[in-house]
Amino acid sequence: MSNFRHDFHPTSLREYDIRGIVGRTLSGADAFAIGRCFGSIVARGGGKKVAVGYDGRLSSPELEEQLVAGLVACGLEVARIGCGPTPMLYYAAYALGADGAAMVTGSHNPPDYNGFKMMLGKKPFFGQQIQEIGRMAAAGDVVPEASGSSTQVDVSEEYIARLLKDYDGGDRALKVVWDPGNGSGAEITRRLVAKLPGEHIVINGEIDGRFPNHHPDPTVLKNLAQIIAKVRETGADLGIAFDGDADRIGAVDGEGNMLFGDQLLVVLARDVLKNHPGGTIIADVKASQVLFDEVARAGGTPLMWKTGHSLIKAKMAETRAPLAGEMSGHIFFADKWYGFDDAPYSAVRLLGIVARASESLAQMRDALPKVINTPELRFDCPDERKFGVIQEVKDRLAKSGAQVNDVDGVRVLTEDGWWLLRASNTQAVLVARAEARSEEGLERLKALLAEQVEASGLAAPDFSGENAGH
Repeated sequence: MSNFRHDFHPTSLREYDIRGIVGRTLSGADAFAIGRCFGSIVARGGGKKVAVGYDGRLSSPELEEQLVAGLVACGLEVARIGCGPTPMLYYAAYALGADGAAMVTGSHNPPDYNGFKMMLGKKPFFGQQIQEIGRMAAAGDVVPEASGSSTQVDVSEEYIARLLKDYDGGDRALKVVWDPGNGSGAEITRRLVAKLPGEHIVINGEIDGRFPNHHPDPTVLKNLAQIIAKVRETGADLGIAFDGDADRIGAVDGEGNMLFGDQLLVVLARDVLKNHPGGTIIADVKASQVLFDEVARAGGTPLMWKTGHSLIKAKMAETRAPLAGEMSGHIFFADKWYGFDDAPYSAVRLLGIVARASESLAQMRDALPKVINTPELRFDCPDERKFGVIQEVKDRLAKSGAQVNDVDGVRVLTEDGWWLLRASNTQAVLVARAEARSEEGLERLKALLAEQVEASGLAAPDFSGENAGH
């Protein structure tokens, strides 16, 4: 047996990935331990090959090196695809026939963070599986040390060609502004747009792990200030932005208005449903009622599911849904694609829709029913209390005869609209949101939500922030 054992910082092993602050809660030793434990899981399952990639953060090359060393020590063959977007690693896992994949990425966290996302076989590796890595490391429960191998493999050209294969907008020359946010999708973006018809303007197109221009989260309006200005300045048809590892997408219409994740999903769903009549379209509980109504109107079967990209992927596989998405900008295509969240691929599909349409993206957005909603509000609640609070609220609502969807927390439907209260899977917080057709209705929903939170002995969330038209 190996003399290996290791303890992780307790905050780093999370629901969907492993993440921490480099030098404080995450280190090279952690990366090696992840390789050793994840590699042991792969090897014990009969696997032989793991694909590895890393993002553009300054700490990523060193963490990747240690991760690979841990995998090689399990006797595995490691295919190193280098620096690029997370979805390119997922693609590599399929293209290379890998038995698992591991990505070094801090996603959209600040520059001093980093982390790891994994796949076992073709499925997301999350939840209890991540906790198992912690248990294995602490117990030294790994396969005996062996000498595997590692090779550099460049799949970027093949990945770009595969993205382009599903562009179906013909030769119409759209003008598009792209903002990969200095993230790991930057180089792929530049190479992809060079092969697409139309005029393409790329801003923040160099990989820079310091993120000098703005935080790489395209679902926050202030991070889109540059792309909105550039779309308006150039008279572009639309703008497309990616997060730090390009598995999440943001979009801006030709008038410079941001499309929320659920609005983008409506546009994509209508197109996908033409080839999948009656198909299931999945969205998380934070999505607007407008999305679920519009999917039904387009002949689809809307399904509200739990928030979390790994949970959505698993539900997609179970229901054979051709498309799913989250408010956070994770979009999953199983129609013509592999079912994983891939922002460059979603962008290619969106461009095809806009190029074929008789109306602009701005007109599509404007035609959606208008609702008013609160931003997603997070407020502190101890980890050991948060799920208990949700259960208490659920019990009180059941007694009152309220109309409740409890797939992930409680989402309560009233004549005014809906309100949501759920426990975060990754932080000691509760998440609240409300949406109504009028300002007065929204105030009533906020009051109902506050009443339930206070009944469980917590201070009501502060809804004084600006409400968003949507």
